[in-house]
Amino acid sequence: MISSSPTSLEPRETRKKMRSLSVFASLAIFFAASTPALAQSPVWGQCGGIGWTGATTCASGSSCVASNAYYSQCIPGAAAPTTVPASTPASTGGGGSTPTGVPSGNLPPAGVLTQVTNFGTNPNNVGMFVYRPQTLASKPPLIVAIHFCTGSAQTYYSSTQYANLANQHGYIVIYPDSPRSGKCFDVNTPATLTHNGGGDSQGIASMIKFAVANYGVDPARVFVTGSSSGAMMTNVMAGSYPDLIAATSIYSGVPFGCFAGASDWNSQCAQGQLIKTAAQWGDQVRAAYPGYTGARPKMMIWHGTIDNTLLYPNYGEEIKEWTNVLGVSQTPTTTTQNNPSSGYTKTTYGNVVVGYSAANVGHTVPVHETIDLQWFGIA
Repeated sequence: MISSSPTSLEPRETRKKMRSLSVFASLAIFFAASTPALAQSPVWGQCGGIGWTGATTCASGSSCVASNAYYSQCIPGAAAPTTVPASTPASTGGGGSTPTGVPSGNLPPAGVLTQVTNFGTNPNNVGMFVYRPQTLASKPPLIVAIHFCTGSAQTYYSSTQYANLANQHGYIVIYPDSPRSGKCFDVNTPATLTHNGGGDSQGIASMIKFAVANYGVDPARVFVTGSSSGAMMTNVMAGSYPDLIAATSIYSGVPFGCFAGASDWNSQCAQGQLIKTAAQWGDQVRAAYPGYTGARPKMMIWHGTIDNTLLYPNYGEEIKEWTNVLGVSQTPTTTTQNNPSSGYTKTTYGNVVVGYSAANVGHTVPVHETIDLQWFGIA
């Protein structure tokens, strides 16, 4: 799932899981329920894909864009990402304000998803795509939003609301793009699980450092989020590069190091059968950056109780891991039913770990962008 090995080398059972993930990750992230057949699909509505029987034309101002074989969506404008080499000053494109102290030539065009290259050490050639809103806050925050297996930077950009909300709040979004054929991230190799060890995590760390150096990003307000493989990568970033990150929001992941090993798929972890003590999980995180004594990110964790791809026990193992790392009790400080909506249970552990258990929700917990922004201190 997450090494450089071709998808064709995965066990048949794993490929079936990933095909299922393709369907549910697209559908459930984009919508909480199916869209009825319409003469035209609305902006952000479904417009095609295997098994789709609804409208295949989009409302004015949007175009039908295929995310994968199972899902196509009406995207406003549907413009292809532009590419801006980091070594060449980016055009300011559609304009927009520049934060104080940042030369406008260093910024990507405003209002479009832009690929940036030559941004620093990047052993696995992870892609960097950036969304800059029309108006930036002074010393803007940064959100790194990481896609699921079979997804892409473009998919996560168009299927979540982080970019739209950036237009209201003035932050920058980076969407890493997996270089692998199955579009999963490297969350298992010793390189990615080690600070400055290489792997996908070092490439993403370079993106963060580049944004701080060139876009005027506030280094104290860098946040990481992701779904499925992107959630696992978020945990990896929190463990391997705690010095770069202030907070995370994790949708359907597994603990840091749970997939560790030579194989790109860890069935024991995925099935929720890799059980450790809180201290054992915590030691695994601490070993990723030996000698580090600085601040670590606060963690928000979401998981569905009927997840059949990365099973629900992983949620409890993540809570154990991060409460230990952050030095708080595994006993919840508060427990609130039906928060943020019916069927969700919110538990807090001090002010540094929050869990959301989603009853009768499968692998794809819908992204709650507004709650993420509140947790990040942006909204």
